[in-house]
Amino acid sequence: MIAKSSRFRRVCVFCGSSIGKRNCYRDAALELGQELLSRRLDLVYGGGSIGLMGLVSQEVHRGGGHVLGIIPKTLMSKEITGETVGEVRAVADMHQRKAEMARYSDCFIALPGGYGTLEELLEVITWAQLGIHDKPVGLLNVEGYYNYLLSFIDKAVDDGFIKPSQRHIIVSAPNATELIQKLEEYVPVHDGVVSKAKWEAEQVELNTSWQTHIAR
Repeated sequence: MIAKSSRFRRVCVFCGSSIGKRNCYRDAALELGQELLSRRLDLVYGGGSIGLMGLVSQEVHRGGGHVLGIIPKTLMSKEITGETVGEVRAVADMHQRKAEMARYSDCFIALPGGYGTLEELLEVITWAQLGIHDKPVGLLNVEGYYNYLLSFIDKAVDDGFIKPSQRHIIVSAPNATELIQKLEEYVPVHDGVVSKAKWEAEQVELNTSWQTHIAR
């Protein structure tokens, strides 16, 4: 396999803990894993081996790619999430999980998923809106799965709740190859209101506090 060049090193993937009812979702997860391998991109995800998260992580791991699973200690039971492949990093709670996933990643991709996937996706979009980070955020819109979400966001822009410039925070495409290419070409909009340096300092403080906690 000839590796494609990329400006990224690590990609954070949000996705369902279910595989869904249609084969297209399973196929999309495997295709994304293969695309990450072809670009020699490491995977950061929420840990575990169930659902789409298991499919994409196992595909990358089998292909020799580095996988980092970040998971709260309370969810580390194999009965709950299955066995995480690759490197595992335990954190205190869901809030720290999201902060750590963001810290270790250069961009974000959401596969189809449910409440948890949407919650993670919308948080990193909000962070981009505030200027906390300028990392690309992509939707893998498998057979129109996210069409209603994109329509809602367009409605929010039309009604004045989201700035037109911030509509472009979200990049979407129907397949992994096209999506990652769009993420590679993404140019951030710098109209946020929070200092990125202040955010990074807060994350250092959070991580120090967590390391002190687990050392006790």
